[in-house]
Amino acid sequence: MMQLERLIIIFFPAYLYLVTKVIQGQPEFMMVMQDGRLAQFTELTPSYSLFHDDDHSISGMWTDYNSDFQVFYQNYLDDVTAYQHQQGAVGKPNQPENAYMINMMPWLHFNSYTPLVFNGLPNFLPTVEAGKYEIKNGRRIMPVSFTIHHAVADGYHVSRFFDRLQTAFDHPQKWLNLPVCR
Repeated sequence: MMQLERLIIIFFPAYLYLVTKVIQGQPEFMMVMQDGRLAQFTELTPSYSLFHDDDHSISGMWTDYNSDFQVFYQNYLDDVTAYQHQQGAVGKPNQPENAYMINMMPWLHFNSYTPLVFNGLPNFLPTVEAGKYEIKNGRRIMPVSFTIHHAVADGYHVSRFFDRLQTAFDHPQKWLNLPVCR
């Protein structure tokens, strides 16, 4: 059995990785309009906000996705180190076309949240937002909002996403790719 309690991992990049991994398992969430035709990306890049503690502003960031969690995690840490003092709307420039919006509001536990995309409609890529977790009956409960254009997916697809995400959260040893400790 893996001893996760001994492992120190920042939750936010793990959340970015895991949600991106789960989304990429469902092609309907990877649709884009290119040259007036519907097309599909082969991979998505998480685009998120970097919060600045000093003035409570945010800057747009993105980190290249890598299917190896440890590589992605290090890429995230490198990006934050490189751009943490780059304040303004765009922290890390040259966001790729395959970037989807994902964020977290660790200060707020919500029942409903619907963010709107800022880069124009239609946008077929998902927008994912998580909130502050609460402990209920000994379990951590974290709200997650998932917004998708109905032209490419409906409730069935979103429910599959949430089932797969919960399963992944329940079994981190399957995606962390870490050695087993005894």
